Amino acid sequence: MNTIRHLTRRALGLVALSLAVITPSLQAQDKPLLKILVGFPPGGSADVLARMVADALRDDFGTIVVDNKPGAGGRIALNMTKAAKPDGQTVVILPSGPMVLFPHVYKKLDYDAVKDFTPISQIARFQFGVVSGPASNVKNMAEMAAKAKTDPASASYGTPGAGTLPHFMGVLMEQSAGITLNHIPFQGGAPANNALLGGHIGYKFDVVSETAELHRSGKVRIIAVTGAKRDAQVPEVPTLQESGINMDATAWFAMYGPAGLPAEVLSRLEKAMMKMARHPAMKEKMVKLGYEPIGSNSADLAAAQKADLARWEKPIKATGVQLD
Repeated sequence: MNTIRHLTRRALGLVALSLAVITPSLQAQDKPLLKILVGFPPGGSADVLARMVADALRDDFGTIVVDNKPGAGGRIALNMTKAAKPDGQTVVILPSGPMVLFPHVYKKLDYDAVKDFTPISQIARFQFGVVSGPASNVKNMAEMAAKAKTDPASASYGTPGAGTLPHFMGVLMEQSAGITLNHIPFQGGAPANNALLGGHIGYKFDVVSETAELHRSGKVRIIAVTGAKRDAQVPEVPTLQESGINMDATAWFAMYGPAGLPAEVLSRLEKAMMKMARHPAMKEKMVKLGYEPIGSNSADLAAAQKADLARWEKPIKATGVQLD
């Protein structure tokens, strides 16, 4: 009888131990899988940021998968998001271009950037630098404008290709500064950078974090930044507005879900993203990558998208660029 009681107590103890082991797994299963789509290859800026976000959200969402679906400038991932159930289990993290440039650039876009998605949070903002190379050798925007007017042949700028954000940055500058620039499209950013360093073109519009080291080494000079305030990576460089040019143009990363996300699902995602952006360690990581952390709510992202859709319409139409 004592042996039976001993075995019973031992069995109950094992059951209790098993429950203690199983309970965390059951709790994890209570949190549905969150899939973050990224429309660009692993290792790129969108992918790196998405994986940072995934790590930061695991406590709130349990299992998170970052799923790279590169191609078509991010449109493959966007269309997968558009087709997903509005249950909060599929979102996309992407740069602003597909949401504010593509609607003006493509003749037939297979998504509506406003109607087909639920804005969740603007994650971070980044700005570009107006980069002067050895061929131009100008030190500020006043010199650039003067040289462009007296020597138009010198005012060439290279971009990763027609229809890209740097291309339209140049067009917006032409309209804002009253100068004429000569756009030279390349097959990607690296060839454009080589042309700048080799003295074959005068200027380039590039993400500040991509050019800051070349600027500090003296190989190129960032003569202005395109945002409303100076960039912490190159604090000595003035903004375009400080240089007398009424232009403010930045890009950003954001999270979107499919259209029709229920209010409670959207609220949960919003709160998690805002919490993440306020965390000191996450802010530090973003700043090191050259980003200004934001962590906005849905309404603020929708407003930012609307403003940039309007901002880029005129310069894009001025180029006549229309892609199939």
